[in-house]
Amino acid sequence: MGRKKKGLPVHGWLVLDKPLGVTSTQMVGRARRILNAQKVGHGGTLDPLATGILPLAFGEATKTVSYAMDGRKSYRFAVRWGAATSTDDLEGEVIEESAYRPSIDEIQEALKAFQGVIEQTPPRYSAIKIDGKRAYDLARGGDETFEIKSRQVRIDRFELIDARDGEEAVFEVDCGKGTYVRSLGRDLAKALGSCAHVIELRRTRVGLFTLEHAISLETLEEIGHSPAAGEQLLPVETALDDISALALSETEATRLRQGQTIAMISRADQDRLEGIGNGDILLATEKGKPVALARYEKGVVSSVRVLNL
Repeated sequence: MGRKKKGLPVHGWLVLDKPLGVTSTQMVGRARRILNAQKVGHGGTLDPLATGILPLAFGEATKTVSYAMDGRKSYRFAVRWGAATSTDDLEGEVIEESAYRPSIDEIQEALKAFQGVIEQTPPRYSAIKIDGKRAYDLARGGDETFEIKSRQVRIDRFELIDARDGEEAVFEVDCGKGTYVRSLGRDLAKALGSCAHVIELRRTRVGLFTLEHAISLETLEEIGHSPAAGEQLLPVETALDDISALALSETEATRLRQGQTIAMISRADQDRLEGIGNGDILLATEKGKPVALARYEKGVVSSVRVLNL
């Protein structure tokens, strides 16, 4: 006999507004205990010094986490000019100083180079793996020899919001997967002939999840194990709202659940596939209920991840 799982089979998304000083892992643990859930994961880590959107996936929603993480993310953050730190934020030691403070016009001009696809090197204190070890573990262990390779990230919007008397600046950014805001602050300062570090960081969007969906951990703890706690859950398919859906018959849904494929060859089938291209991932549903994440390819629909709801 298999080992019985602890907790209840809770399914859906819970969007928390993470406070300062708490890790993403701690948020997951506390939410799991409150909802007494069997399985939970998060859709994108936030540093302890960051606040804002932390989507938690419960049960079958964990199968859709990659789609939430691949979506656009938005941040509001502030930098302080004149000092670079080892962590590129308030947590680290000052490693470089500059008396130069860029003007608003200079900042606006420099931001033009941080649009579209850019090259970015993640901070040394980051979760990037190097030879199987986390970069922050190597850095904390005093290893000065390891190198982090640069990579391409996408910046859709990067705007100056406030100059704060020239000593600090507030920005908003919309970006793609894998972007490090701390690196943006560091690299922008270098481009301006100065140095800086991030002093405030708030995530305002992850994919389709925004602050409008979010509740505080304190609110979740207040409603505790009451039905109101469960009512905060968003449907599993919430993270999939931007992919095409395909309505299935009962027979077709059964085939997908059993790992079988569905041939889509008739004219009526092709009409159902309108807007779905070869190789596309889609959400297969039956009577409005999610059945599986599936792929359409060469006239055949096959399951990628079955959703047991």
